[in-house]
Amino acid sequence: MDEKLQARFNDQIALEHASERAYLQMAAWAEAHDYTGTAAWLRDQAHEEAEHAQIFMDFVLDRDGEVRLTALEAPQAEFDDLVALFSAALEHEKKVTTSIGELYAASQEARDYSSLPLLTRFLDEQVEEEASVSTIVGELAMVADDPSAVLMLDRELPGRRGAQDNGSSG
Repeated sequence: MDEKLQARFNDQIALEHASERAYLQMAAWAEAHDYTGTAAWLRDQAHEEAEHAQIFMDFVLDRDGEVRLTALEAPQAEFDDLVALFSAALEHEKKVTTSIGELYAASQEARDYSSLPLLTRFLDEQVEEEASVSTIVGELAMVADDPSAVLMLDRELPGRRGAQDNGSSG
């Protein structure tokens, strides 16, 4: 594997680990504020992000590349409300989408065509991830002034089956 491309894959691995930590921190905030359904949904997302990091690590190693884990910054820990929390999650998903898109372009430029199917799968998944989180943001914004509706939405979140069903990206 081209060294520059390997470095980009290592950057993506770091971003997937940062995503895991961001979702875990959000889950802790939600749990502390008694949004147990949201906390469960966020923990599932965190688990999915850890799986994505492992998929990228395995891919690099299968290509005789080297994985280099790096230090990570602490994720955002405070949110004004659930709308703010899920808005932050949506922005993070958009960052992941951009990163995978750039990795795809770098793979094309390096003529590393064997990377493209994996990255295509992750890009397709990101469309679903962003749509799912965007829907949650919209629903929460609609009911933000109605505590019972917010609580109902919180309680239904763990039952939502999202992009994690096909095990790609997030």
